[in-house]
Amino acid sequence: MRLAKVIGNVVATQKENSLTGLTLLVIEEIDPRTKTTKDCLVCVDTLGAGVGDIVLWVRGGAARFVSDIDRYAPVDAAIVGIVDSVDVNA
Repeated sequence: MRLAKVIGNVVATQKENSLTGLTLLVIEEIDPRTKTTKDCLVCVDTLGAGVGDIVLWVRGGAARFVSDIDRYAPVDAAIVGIVDSVDVNA
């Protein structure tokens, strides 16, 4: 799992049928001290995250095993948690 900040929404009127009803969000990866890495990507969200939220996300095969996602859907990244806080010692 990795950390990211939600920075936008994606609206796609035409998309693969297995993605119908799923929310797509633009995320920017962050390090544990919440500094941005400038790496952005689109993720499927089934939890109701919104712009400004810090989230946990997964990539690859693990992304298709999130609830509400058809395991044969063309999904490469999915949000799996909405973060309340991050504490880093040092």
